[in-house]
Amino acid sequence: MFTTAVRRLVPFAALALAACSGTSGTVPPQHRLDPGQEEALRDESIFDPLEPWNRGVYNFNKVADDYVLLPAVRAYQFIVPDFAEERVTSFFNNLLEIRNGLNGALQLRPEPTGQAIGRFMINSSLGVFGLFDVAAPLGYPAHEEDFGQTLGRWGVGNGPYLVLPILGPSNLRDTAGLVTDNVATTTLPVASTINDEVYFNPGVYALYVVDRRKIQPFRYHESGNVFEYDLVRFLYTRKRELDIRK
Repeated sequence: MFTTAVRRLVPFAALALAACSGTSGTVPPQHRLDPGQEEALRDESIFDPLEPWNRGVYNFNKVADDYVLLPAVRAYQFIVPDFAEERVTSFFNNLLEIRNGLNGALQLRPEPTGQAIGRFMINSSLGVFGLFDVAAPLGYPAHEEDFGQTLGRWGVGNGPYLVLPILGPSNLRDTAGLVTDNVATTTLPVASTINDEVYFNPGVYALYVVDRRKIQPFRYHESGNVFEYDLVRFLYTRKRELDIRK
């Protein structure tokens, strides 16, 4: 069971990487912000007691992105036709509806729960195992829900801000949520069966990681100012607040 749980962390790691992964290249010219912008980014309500460590991990993640993830993405895009790439993305998005539905139910919200169940059933059948998103045109839009949001909706605070190795920006609550989502999809009967069938092959893990990185637009050192770490921290925190309130 422990081995299975560790194995499942690989695809979920790619999800958390979304907010912090970037491309290689030289650092662009740095532009100073005006005093009001600087003050906003250094919002004291964002608790970051491990800032020196977090900044070091942030720089490590950039190197990993430059020399491992993005070269893999570029090779993938060179080899695989766009149509096939879209089918891969749709397939993995469909599997995430399991997580979305579970957390919608834990939040006692019928709409996202029903939408996630409906999307998974429709796309797994009419959409050919999730290769096509036919649910959205039928009135089933996607609602991304995770256990970090669930905890937040029940009043759990952010805790300290964290930058996780490879995984990127997070906080204590969202890190606990990531682990819980992973455990749920490796232990609950239906979810674990589906994940065992899909993710058992290490090649599928690799494809998942490359696909998740490919669809994320963030690029390191493209913000054009010296406060990029502060900017990412600020935007991540505010985005998560909006995710919880929606």
